[in-house]
Amino acid sequence: MKTKTVTDFLKKVSLVALAFLSFNAIAQEEESESTVEKLLSKVNLSGSVDGYYRYNIGAPNRGIDPSGAGEDNGAYEFLAPTTSFANKSGFALGMANIILGYEGEKVGFVADLVFGPRGEDAVFLSEGSAQVVNQLYAYWNVSEKVKLTVGNFNTFLGYEVISPAGNFNYSTSYMFSYGPFSHTGLKADFTLNEKWSAMLAVMNPTDYTESNPFDTYIIGAQLGYAADSGSAYLNFRYGNEGEPGEVGPTFQVDLTTGWDATEDFYLGVNATYLSTEDQGDGDASGFYGVALYPQYKTSEKFTIGLRGEYFAEYNNALGAVGLDDEGDGSVFAATLTGSYDIGDLTLKPELRLDSTSEDSFVDNDLEPTKSLSSFVLGAVYKF
Repeated sequence: MKTKTVTDFLKKVSLVALAFLSFNAIAQEEESESTVEKLLSKVNLSGSVDGYYRYNIGAPNRGIDPSGAGEDNGAYEFLAPTTSFANKSGFALGMANIILGYEGEKVGFVADLVFGPRGEDAVFLSEGSAQVVNQLYAYWNVSEKVKLTVGNFNTFLGYEVISPAGNFNYSTSYMFSYGPFSHTGLKADFTLNEKWSAMLAVMNPTDYTESNPFDTYIIGAQLGYAADSGSAYLNFRYGNEGEPGEVGPTFQVDLTTGWDATEDFYLGVNATYLSTEDQGDGDASGFYGVALYPQYKTSEKFTIGLRGEYFAEYNNALGAVGLDDEGDGSVFAATLTGSYDIGDLTLKPELRLDSTSEDSFVDNDLEPTKSLSSFVLGAVYKF
């Protein structure tokens, strides 16, 4: 009888122990799953893919020899405005953009990778594996009002961005194309109050995102105002963009703003001025411009917008457009764009007219002309 009692007791103890171990294993598994879920909840994956069709109206759509020699010497180029991206005739590729981000309570990072022709043009000064890196930075929220970012990040100047998913127009402006694309350095963002913000940065020379070959640095600054109906940012950069003694300091001031006038009508404005000092006795060179971005939403799926841009350069600054004997030239570019959403896919039909002060293009007879008309149909998928 005693033996049976002991046996029953041991069975009960064994069952309790087994239940406890099972509960503990399940709890650990649930805790592990909870930890993974918490980790994944802080990881974001986004990006886009794009491509386009481009056709010149009244101008060649085949590759032409810019030297005019007419010889097949490998120098053939496609006729297009001298702005970034969307410059090939026919069907052409844009880029695949993959953005991986981790957002913790205090710290995080962003790895923004690009593949394809548009991506290569965006990171044109990078070498080796860095040719796919559009942005690569880590940040620290020091407090509710101070955030530090170190690494490679897209520029804070200008209205337009590298990713076509972030622009209304598919083709890009002159001010965007000849302003900085990206910076590598350290920046501090400050929240002054609910509407005002500021930023200070120390960076490598513009677009030298992989390293600094000159031992010179750029200072950047921004003052921002944001409200429910829109925002405005006043941006500055100053510093030596190349070898000291060969290139003088560059100063740029840039205003970017945009406001919802009504529920359906939006107006954006970008104005910029850049000047680079001459290291000799010559005058400074540079460019300036202004662009308006009115957009009207006709339905939930379709919006139509216009970019009207005036851009001028002086003292042989860039050669972006045809120049006169004094090295000055200007262009007015009007771009009418429609934006039609089909789920996550956006189609952007676009008519563009570039008109320059001097001969900058050629017609179908390869005769110099001051204007170029073109049609672009862009397709952008966002995820």
